[in-house]
Amino acid sequence: MGATRQERLHAVGVVAGSGGQPVRRGPLAGLRSAVTRWGSREQLEAADAQSDSVLEGGRPCALLGDRHRVLVCGTLRSVTLRPRAGTPALEAEVFDGSGTLSVIWLGRRGIAGVEAGRRIKVEGLVSVVDRHAVMYNPRYELLPLAPASA
Repeated sequence: MGATRQERLHAVGVVAGSGGQPVRRGPLAGLRSAVTRWGSREQLEAADAQSDSVLEGGRPCALLGDRHRVLVCGTLRSVTLRPRAGTPALEAEVFDGSGTLSVIWLGRRGIAGVEAGRRIKVEGLVSVVDRHAVMYNPRYELLPLAPASA
């Protein structure tokens, strides 16, 4: 026997919205269901982070190239103060589910709201240093904290 209409729609990333009307979930819609069946908790969290990043308009860290101006959305995994040549530098690691981006604010000892676990949007020119993407002094926007899951 064939799949129902709802199962076929769900398989291609369409779910019922308000009023029962079909709503497309986006290009990564099937990713979560596939990972749920075969993946670990870390893979599920990475898939969620990646789909959130795409919904915010960010480019995946895994696709970043040298000397390109991009917007990246993700979660701050770590924030540290690392002086560079005697000048203070605030360094943060942004994770978007596909990879990481090092963000460095030169001349800053701290930025209010920039702390591990916070969601952030950064925009600037990416440099690749030792095969790792780095962005210096980016424009940034702190995103609302995710609601605590019960």
